[in-house]
Amino acid sequence: MKRICSIYRSLKRNEMYLYVLKADALERVPESLLAAFGKPHHAFDLVLTPERTLSREDINKVLENLETQGYHLQMPPAEDEYIEHLPEELLRRNDPM
Repeated sequence: MKRICSIYRSLKRNEMYLYVLKADALERVPESLLAAFGKPHHAFDLVLTPERTLSREDINKVLENLETQGYHLQMPPAEDEYIEHLPEELLRRNDPM
């Protein structure tokens, strides 16, 4: 299954993305979600296949959500994930010891 997807980023919340089928655009996204997401800013288009890997999302879940509900919402990483990826020198600088 190959899908051409448009990816929009939220201007309200950093690192929040909305995946939709390019052919459908935002037609299948509920109004309540769009209100919470804010005005979608088109980031890029992408061809999705089950063989493709995504850095923060399970490709099979994304494809399933696109088929069943017409969109996939990628939430920002949890705050502790940000800390996990900070260079150790930054963590030491902020250490109260």
